[in-house]
Amino acid sequence: MASGGSGESDEPGIRGGSAGARPGAPGGLWSRDFGLFFVARAIAKLGDTMLPVALAAGMLQHGYGAGAVGLAMAATAACFASLVIFGGVFADRFSTRLLMIGADAVRLVTQSLAAVFFLTGHVVLWEICLIGAVNGAAAAVFQPGVASTVPRLATDVQKANGVIRVAESGAQLAGPAVAGVLVGLASPAAVFAAHAGTYALSALCLLLLRLPPAVPGSRAASLGFRKDLAVGWREFRARTWLWGVIAIWCVLMITVTGPATPLVAVTVVEQHGSGAYGLVNSALGAGTVIGGVIALRLRPRRMLRAGAFALVGFAAFPASVGAQAGVGLMVVGAVVAGAGTSFWAVMWATSVQTQVPPDVLNRIHAYDVAGSLAMLPVGQALAGPAAAAFGAERVLLMGGVMVLVVCGALLAVPAVRGLVRVGGLAGGSPTPPLPGCDNCGSAAWGAPPQTPLLKRRRG
Repeated sequence: MASGGSGESDEPGIRGGSAGARPGAPGGLWSRDFGLFFVARAIAKLGDTMLPVALAAGMLQHGYGAGAVGLAMAATAACFASLVIFGGVFADRFSTRLLMIGADAVRLVTQSLAAVFFLTGHVVLWEICLIGAVNGAAAAVFQPGVASTVPRLATDVQKANGVIRVAESGAQLAGPAVAGVLVGLASPAAVFAAHAGTYALSALCLLLLRLPPAVPGSRAASLGFRKDLAVGWREFRARTWLWGVIAIWCVLMITVTGPATPLVAVTVVEQHGSGAYGLVNSALGAGTVIGGVIALRLRPRRMLRAGAFALVGFAAFPASVGAQAGVGLMVVGAVVAGAGTSFWAVMWATSVQTQVPPDVLNRIHAYDVAGSLAMLPVGQALAGPAAAAFGAERVLLMGGVMVLVVCGALLAVPAVRGLVRVGGLAGGSPTPPLPGCDNCGSAAWGAPPQTPLLKRRRG
């Protein structure tokens, strides 16, 4: 893979299917450059988790319903999922750092424009969807490079990603609450403006960042765009545990995460107000902090099996909202769900970043993200019709049941439940995101579902 950098190379200098320290990696976790990347991810996550509150409140305020909110979110998810594979090839051919800076700059402009629309009352659904689509395309360029950046900045990959996961979870805890306050004291436009500012700060941190040179032999010569794309597909397809999880994840996206994202927002806002929705989302963030901390300490030998058991907790979130359990029980359900999805995310990303060869990691990560989120926009777009036909509460309750079905399916695949972590590994890595993502559950319009709140995968 050719790099577009000069003094630095943005190729993924990480190990693939082997353990041990990587030559050229920084000796300690908290280097200057890792600190910059840490701040960039935390700031961006803070803005992303503010968006669902702003979008739901803003659209409802201007006369739109759950269907419109779902379409606006689906526009981002659809463009992201359909273009991220190409972003993976670009990330293996050019400077990932510069690609990420450019993507942040694009989203700074689009979110500023959205702030102006909501401030002036010029809120037209197709224009909001178009902005979301552009944001999704920018996110597709940004996301693949994340997979290869962390392993180049730290020798203990799992610890580095765990720390980032906890920071992002803390941002998820604070973001919705801050958004609720801003919506109450000012307007949804203020949240969009604040989100634009987070992209500016993220771009600044990445601009100051200097990646170490790629490890010799960690990249292959480019064979051309189409052939590079094909090689990535063959590598992806050769790993049963990888495509097996993605196939199962499509079911989760269309039956749970896709519908839940707009339906939970609209249901809670309509019944309890935007402040309650902010509280519930903050509880989800608190849960992900807990899950991230647990994942920092536990290093199970069969990581995906442990992650699948933890993922059962995700059922508590849509089920508690669908059962109209009250804000208190919704908060408890969100904490349990956040912890489960966060632990899964760490196990999943660690597996991908340590089992996949470095010269194809960006592309496989892109196939991972694309496959994981392929059905998300379908689920989001169907949220309105499904709620109209069966009722939002029943759709959410069925989502809780489907989480259990998905976890059972993951454990039923031998390649998934039997995958053994890389021997002697000092670290691994976690999120993406919660498909996720990420994740999805908190994936906002204008922000990639961190890899859904949840995944990543060889076998």
